[in-house]
Amino acid sequence: MATENNKAKRDFYLVSELAESLRVSLMTIYRYIKSGKIKAHKIGKEFRISKAEFERFLNKSSTK
Repeated sequence: MATENNKAKRDFYLVSELAESLRVSLMTIYRYIKSGKIKAHKIGKEFRISKAEFERFLNKSSTK
C-alpha cells in the first residue's frame, strides 16, 4: 500500500511504469518518446515523463 501512495505523489514516471500502466512493451514507450508522441526528460541513461505529459498523451490519444 505504501507503493501506491508514493506513485500518487510522484510528479514523474519511469518508462517501465508507463509501459505497465498502459500494458505495452518498454520499446513502445521508447518509440513514442523518439517519435515525439510523448515528451520526456533524459536524466543519466533513463527517461522521466511528467505526470502532466502523461495525462496530455492519454487525452490526445483517446477515441472520440
